[in-house]
Amino acid sequence: MPNFSYNNRRFRSVSNSPSGEVDSSTTFNYFQDGEIVWATYSGGSIKLGSLLALVDEQGGLDIRYQHLNISGKLMTGKCQSTPEILSDGRIRLHEVWQWTSGDLSEGESIVEEIERTNV
Repeated sequence: MPNFSYNNRRFRSVSNSPSGEVDSSTTFNYFQDGEIVWATYSGGSIKLGSLLALVDEQGGLDIRYQHLNISGKLMTGKCQSTPEILSDGRIRLHEVWQWTSGDLSEGESIVEEIERTNV
């Protein structure tokens, strides 16, 4: 297992390919139990989405995702995410994805952990 956890971390998109639907208004809420990672996401053009992933020893994620967009269309896809630990300890995910519905196009995106506040 990696020396960090995705559990209770929030992420936001910072870049995406043109055929992607996630943007800077989309927020992801991640959870983890052992090698299983899951998240819900919404915002921007996404009404509601969920993802399920397996994490490898380097912290990489093998993801399957699904969401309902604001046009009322169900979309599905797969993604490989590679983590980068930023100097402030946040996680940045470099993602290579492909739709498994619609036009089956591929793309790349980057999501970054939203800075946590101490409560």
